[in-house]
Amino acid sequence: MLPKLSTRPPIRRCAVTAAAGLALLGIALPAVDAPSPGLARFYDQKVAWSRCAGVEMPKDLQCGKVTVPLDYAHPGKGTLDLAVARYRATGDSRGSVLLNFGGPGGQGVAQLAMGGKDFMGLTDGYDVVSFDPRGVGRSSPVSCGNAPDALAAADEAADGGDARVVLEELRSAAAACAEHSGPVLPHIGTVNAARDLDVMRAALGDGKLNYLGFSYGSRLGAVYAAEFPGKVGRIVLDGVDTLTEPLAEQGVVSAQGQQTALENFLTWCTEDIACPFGRNPREARERVVQVVKALDRDPVPTDFGEAFSGQDFAGALGQGLYSRALWPSLQRALSQLLEEGDTRGLEAFLSGGFATTPGRAPHAGLTDPQDVPMDNLPAALMAVNCADDPDRPAAAQVTRDLDRLRARYEEASPVFGRYRLTQVLMCYGRPKGTDYIREKVKDVDGPRMLLVGTRGDPATPYRWTVETAKRLGSSAVVLDNRGEGHTGYGSSTCVQRKVDAFLLYGTLPPDGSSCGSDHDAE
Repeated sequence: MLPKLSTRPPIRRCAVTAAAGLALLGIALPAVDAPSPGLARFYDQKVAWSRCAGVEMPKDLQCGKVTVPLDYAHPGKGTLDLAVARYRATGDSRGSVLLNFGGPGGQGVAQLAMGGKDFMGLTDGYDVVSFDPRGVGRSSPVSCGNAPDALAAADEAADGGDARVVLEELRSAAAACAEHSGPVLPHIGTVNAARDLDVMRAALGDGKLNYLGFSYGSRLGAVYAAEFPGKVGRIVLDGVDTLTEPLAEQGVVSAQGQQTALENFLTWCTEDIACPFGRNPREARERVVQVVKALDRDPVPTDFGEAFSGQDFAGALGQGLYSRALWPSLQRALSQLLEEGDTRGLEAFLSGGFATTPGRAPHAGLTDPQDVPMDNLPAALMAVNCADDPDRPAAAQVTRDLDRLRARYEEASPVFGRYRLTQVLMCYGRPKGTDYIREKVKDVDGPRMLLVGTRGDPATPYRWTVETAKRLGSSAVVLDNRGEGHTGYGSSTCVQRKVDAFLLYGTLPPDGSSCGSDHDAE
C-alpha cells in the first residue's frame, strides 16, 4: 500500500504534470559567452558546501547556494539565491556535470537526494550536481496562494463552461499568482534559467558546462547552447522537448502520447488476473473512460475533505504512466480505488508522495521545507511554460476557438484530453512570453550534443527529438531508444552506458544508432 499523506492541499494544485514574462520579453537576445562588467561579481563567486539540512537527506550529499541577479538587464536591482546540491567525485574530479530532472517546476535538490544513486557512475570523473531553478523549491518559490484557482477556472472552460466568464476568472487567478509569488515572477522562464546555469558553471569552477537534462531539462540545455555556444562542454538531452510547437499543439501531442501509454499499460495489466479492469484490453479502455466520467459527475470524498474527481484520476493515471517501473504501483492504486473506494494510492501519485528519477522505480518522497508552498510545482510549471510561449490569443479568439479545441483534445484522448486542455488554457491573462526560444534557438555553432529520443515516450514523442536535432544543426547526434516510458537513461542499460561514455570520455555513438529497452525480453 502506498503511504498515506500527512498533509494535503487541494488535490489538483499539487498535481505533477506538464506566469509572467521575462525581463526582456519579446527581445531577441544575442549569444553571450563573456559576462558584462555588471555581472562579474556573480561569476567570481565560489560555492560554500556543507552537509544538507534535514534528517532525510543522504549523509554524503552536500548543499550550497549560488547567487544570481534577479534581473540580468539590471543586475544591481536585487539578487536570488539558488539552491544547489552535489555528490563528490569518487576520485580525481575533472569538474562537474549538472543535472536537470525536468518539469518545469521539478526540484533538483530533492530529486538528487532521492535518486542520486542512479547517477553514481558519473562520479568516476565528476562531481554530480543538481539545483532548484529560479522560482522552484528552495530558490524563491512561486505560488498562487489561496486565491482563485486558475486550474479550476481552466477546467470549467475545458468542460464547456461560459468562455467569457471563465476568462475573467483566469485573469483574476493570474493576478493572484503575481501577488503571492513576489519579485521573481516577472523574471522567471528558461532564458533566465539558462543564464543562471552559466553563473552556476562559473561558481563551480568549470570552464565548460557538462550537462544532462531530462524532458523540460532538454529545453533548458538547448537554450543554454544557443546563448553560450563557446561554453558548451558535453551536453546530453534525454526526452527531447519541442522548441517550436505552441502550447496548444504540445497539449494535443501530450494527450495522444499518454493515451498510447495507457493502452500499453492496459495491455500489460489485463494479462494479470488481478487487473482491476478485467482481462480484455478493449473493454479495459472503455472502463477507464467510464471511471473518468463517473468521478467527474460524482467525485469521491477523501480523508482530507477534498473531492477526488475524474480529472484528479486522469492526472494520477498520467503520472503512473511516465515509467514502466511505476506500473505495478499504479495497478495497486487503481485496485484500491475501484475495489475499496480508497483514493490514497492515487493521491500519492498526484502529490509527489511517490517521486521518480526519470525511468527509475519510485522513491519515497522527501518532506519539502516548510517555506516551499504546497502549490509550488504547478505554479512554477505554469509560470515557466507561459513565460516561454509568445502566443496570447485575444479573448474573442479563445471564445471562438474553444469548441474546436475541445473536440481536438477529446479526439486525441477521451481520458486525458480535457486534463491537457485545462493546462493549456491557464496561460490566458498572463503576459506574453518570449519569442527567443522559437526564433533563435537553432543552428547552434558549438561542440556536438547527444539527443536521446524514446519511441514509446508518453510526454516527449520521438519526432520531437528528430525535429529538434535538425533545428540545432550539425551539432546534434540522435540516439534512438526503442523502448517505453518517459526518457531513456533509466529504462535502458544501453542508453545509460552510451550517455555515460559520452559524458565521461567524450565517446559519441553514431548519429541514428539505436538502443533497446531492458524490458524487451519480458
